[in-house]
Amino acid sequence: MTETRLELLAPAGGMEQLRAAVRYGADAVYLATDRFGMRARAANFALADVPEAVRTAHAAGVRVHVAVNALMGADDVTALPTYFEALEAAGVDAVIVGDLGAASLAVRHAPHVALHVSTQASVANAEAARVWHGLGARRVVCAREMSLEEIARLRADAPADLELEAFVHGAQCMAVSGRCLISSYLTGRSGNKGACTQPCRWNYTLEEEKRPGEHFPVEEDGRGTFIMNAKDLNMLAHVQALAEAGVDALKIEGRNKKAFYVATVVNAYRRVLGGADAAALADELDTVSHRPYSTGFYFGEAEQAADYDGYEQTCLHVADVQACEPCGSAAGGSAAGGWRVVVRCRNRFAEGDQLEVLVPGRDACAVTVRDLAWLPEPDEDDAHPAPCPVPVANRSCARYRFSLDAESGPLEPGWFLRRRAFRRSARH
Repeated sequence: MTETRLELLAPAGGMEQLRAAVRYGADAVYLATDRFGMRARAANFALADVPEAVRTAHAAGVRVHVAVNALMGADDVTALPTYFEALEAAGVDAVIVGDLGAASLAVRHAPHVALHVSTQASVANAEAARVWHGLGARRVVCAREMSLEEIARLRADAPADLELEAFVHGAQCMAVSGRCLISSYLTGRSGNKGACTQPCRWNYTLEEEKRPGEHFPVEEDGRGTFIMNAKDLNMLAHVQALAEAGVDALKIEGRNKKAFYVATVVNAYRRVLGGADAAALADELDTVSHRPYSTGFYFGEAEQAADYDGYEQTCLHVADVQACEPCGSAAGGSAAGGWRVVVRCRNRFAEGDQLEVLVPGRDACAVTVRDLAWLPEPDEDDAHPAPCPVPVANRSCARYRFSLDAESGPLEPGWFLRRRAFRRSARH
C-alpha cells in the first residue's frame, strides 16, 4: 500500500456538508457565501457564518477555501473590497477567483489569504499560468478540458512554486470550463452567476423551419436525445496518474450535494490516497446518486450520456447517528448487553432491516435494527415523552432509537446509515 500525498479538497454547500467532509478525511473544504459563488442553489453560508465554519475546520486541521468565482459586473466589483476584508478577518485560507479584477482586489484587500485561480479562468497553458502567478496566484485550478498529458506539460513549464489543482469527481459541464450562455438565453438565469438551470440536460428534438410544429427525433428510436448531457467524472482509479502528472490537489465537485454524498466520496478518495485498492472501493461511488461515470477529458474526449438525464444509486441514506451508549445504563454501563443508538431519520427503514454504517477510513459495517422506537419531541403537554415502539421509521427528520448487538457498536455521532436499495430516476 503506497500513500499518495495530495491535498483532498471537498465541497461544503453548508455546515452539515462541511462537518461530513472534515469527519471523513478532507484536507480542505471549499465553500461560498450567498454572494459571488457558482452554486446559488446550494445552502451556502451567510458571510457572518464564515468565521464559525473556519473555526470548525481549523480545529480539525482542515483548510477553508472560499469561491468568489462568479462573473463579476461593476456592482460586484464595488462590493468586493469589504467582502475580501471580511474573509481575511474570518481566517479563510484561500479565495478562488476567475476574474482579473477580483484577483487584483483580493491581493490588495486580503493579502494574507492565498489566491487560487478558478477553473472558470480556463487556464490551459503555462503562459497563462505565469501571468496569474505574476499577479500573486499561489494555485491554478486546471481547465476541465485538459488531458493528463497536457497537465504534465503545464506542470513542466509553469513556475515551480505554482500549485496545480484538478477536478477528480462529480458533475461536468458541457461548456468550456463551465462558461455557458444557454441557461441565460432560455430561462434568464445565468450559469455564470451561479443560477444555472442545466438546460444541457434537457431532452431535445429538431424542428425544420418550413414545417413548424413537426418535431423530429435526433435518434432513430423516436425518443429524442440528451445531446449535451455530460457524464459524471470519476477518477478514483487514476489518482496515482494525476500525481505523476504533477497535480498537487484533487477537487471533488458537489456544493449542491448532501452531507451523505460528501462523506461517501471523500471517504473513498481518502482511502485510495492512503494506499487502498481503488478497484476494491469502486462500488462505494455507486452507492451515492450519480449519472453514468467517465474519466472526462483526461484520456481523450469526454462522453455524453445521450440516452437519458437521470441518476442512479445502489444505496439509500436512511439515518444520521446522533448518539450511542451501552444498553446497561444511561451513565455508561457495560456494553455486554449491546448498544442503544439514537438517529435522525432521513429515509424509511424498518425493524429487522440490515443497514450499513459508513465508517471513516474503513469498510462499511453491517448492523441489524431491533427494538425500533420513535422518540417524540417534548412539547408543552409532555416534557418527557416516552419512546413509542414502531415497526417502521418513516417520519423524515424525526428521531428514532434502536438496539444493536454488542459486537456491532459503538457508532459515533455524525456517522451515516444506509440501506441497500437500487434507485434510478430518469426521464427515459
